[in-house]
Amino acid sequence: MLSPLNIEVLPQSDFNVSEADEPHCTFIENALAKARHASLATGLPALADDSGLCLEALNGEPGVQSAYFAGKPSNDENNNAHLIKTLKQHENRFAYYYCCLVLVRRHDDPQPLIAEGIWQGSILKKARGTNGFGYDPLFLDSMTGKSGAELSPEIKNKVSHRGQALRKMLHLIEHLTY
Repeated sequence: MLSPLNIEVLPQSDFNVSEADEPHCTFIENALAKARHASLATGLPALADDSGLCLEALNGEPGVQSAYFAGKPSNDENNNAHLIKTLKQHENRFAYYYCCLVLVRRHDDPQPLIAEGIWQGSILKKARGTNGFGYDPLFLDSMTGKSGAELSPEIKNKVSHRGQALRKMLHLIEHLTY
């Protein structure tokens, strides 16, 4: 999605950047910490993401702890099983994925670019589909009526929280003043 801007995107693993700590209680703070960490380690601009699944019945959980909802080490199968078990006593299945993207031009950038996306849906009682990762087999997209794991990558990029945030980030990049 960044190709129209002629931006080369390289993963931090190409630079042997260690994984950043994510000690914060908000997606924005964690994404900013990850972007600053990668930029400091590489001396380059850095784009970072922090995303998670939020459920109304669980007061926003698992939220920033989505990857570790069933504990550490992280495991999609365990997280999904834990989610199904946790929601058994709740009728409210409303959920949304949230994504925060942060771009810093340098590690101490005083004006990082921030873009957010929200993908609304609900949680299924049983997994459906084989595409995707994480909670995708349990997440029912409210627009298509399909689970995230039933969507093609092209459709998912159009409707997902990350796709929305990335389109907003592209707009911000296109309108940079410096």
